[in-house]
Amino acid sequence: MRIGFLFLATTATSTAFVVQPSASSSSSSSTTALYISSWGVKGPPAFRTMERENPAEKVQAYLKAPEPVEARSTIDGTCLVSGLIRPGVTTDDQFLFDLLNHQDSAFEFNKIVAFCPDTKLAKKQLISRSARYTGLLNKLDFAQGDSLPTAAQLEGVKSWLAYLQGDNLLEQVQIIAKTLAEAPSVENIAILLVGANELDVTASAAALEAIQKTGKTYSIAAVGQLTDEPEGKHAYHFDQFGTVNGTLPAKAIFSRQESYRMITEMLQLEAGANRALSFAEIYNVNATEVRLIRGLREAGYARLQEIDHMLRDGAKNYEKAIEEWLTSNPDAAKGYTTNAWWEQEQFQKSRRKSDERFLAEQQQEKDERTKEIEAIANEWVKREYFRQSMAGTVENDMTEAEFKETVWDRALLEGDLKYRIKMGEVVDEEMELADFKKRQERKQQELLKKAKKELAEVLGEEIPDEDDEKKDA
Repeated sequence: MRIGFLFLATTATSTAFVVQPSASSSSSSSTTALYISSWGVKGPPAFRTMERENPAEKVQAYLKAPEPVEARSTIDGTCLVSGLIRPGVTTDDQFLFDLLNHQDSAFEFNKIVAFCPDTKLAKKQLISRSARYTGLLNKLDFAQGDSLPTAAQLEGVKSWLAYLQGDNLLEQVQIIAKTLAEAPSVENIAILLVGANELDVTASAAALEAIQKTGKTYSIAAVGQLTDEPEGKHAYHFDQFGTVNGTLPAKAIFSRQESYRMITEMLQLEAGANRALSFAEIYNVNATEVRLIRGLREAGYARLQEIDHMLRDGAKNYEKAIEEWLTSNPDAAKGYTTNAWWEQEQFQKSRRKSDERFLAEQQQEKDERTKEIEAIANEWVKREYFRQSMAGTVENDMTEAEFKETVWDRALLEGDLKYRIKMGEVVDEEMELADFKKRQERKQQELLKKAKKELAEVLGEEIPDEDDEKKDA
């Protein structure tokens, strides 16, 4: 029995996996709980009364704030990765292992086994400084064998991630299904099919059915030929594997890192349980998936939350929301939507007053900061005037007020630095002072050029610059 709470920080909010205790080791999938607002799943009353913006123009009008995602409770124990490390192939395969060990994931594996034909090669590729720093080395283990393990080699393994590539992809899936039937400890099977272009629909459906009959919780991601582009560069869409729509065209490609991301997130998300999908990149910037994925990222969704949303709701729900909005706002094309109370002048007047009050409070806060900086600056002027007077570096007849005019910019800099230090901010006084001096020099040069230009206009003749005189000399 275990209860896992894992908090995942994002730019917009703090989110969490929420996992309930696993019922038993024989259960193929767990039930989970999500935090729900006290207003209920429909949100506060304002959400049901206030008019919302057109989701087709602003995706955030359709999206909720990032929320905790449902994770499986059976992704602990030992995970075995097969087929990834291969002789003669040098790719960044550690990225997949890093995802399985990531501190912000729901994975709680105590051992991650790299199953490969050559353990020396695997150790050379996976044992690195970053693996040591992230704690991957503490979990990493190696086992030698053919591309696919036998049932005996899967003893004690709870999750199996199989990387398949080659001309006989569907035959390999059938072999995996037979092996799973003889491997009682395995609860989760995740299969990444690489180069799955133009697979036979009937054979694909048969291979999927064979996996389903094992009773294991499965996740299958089929992609085209892999590229070395970084994850997240292109948007993606997916269809059901083993169907006509889920057949990848001959030229379909997919990012290697993105494929690793998809299969690992499907393995840990409840939304990815018992799903078999074909993924492809999208390049049309106006495509629904492109606008939705861009909106998710702009709204502060982490990759895990983004993929969870796409697996659960996807582009179809987004398109449905757009249609519903257009139906409820038939006059949107004319430039207005409804005659709702919040659009009336009385409400708008109250809103303007609130905005003015907020701006006044901001200005007051700014004025208080400015006053304190100027007070510090005045104290600095007094000390500096006294110091330079004692050193004889100011003219005898110069008053403190006259001296203040000559050094006030520097005094404000000193005041700003002291104020920020007082507020707990770390500052580099030497660097900021050096930058200030450079700005002052440029300012003096600009003033000198301006004065010479004005004098030349009065005299009616050109006044040479010092740089020009030096060149002539």
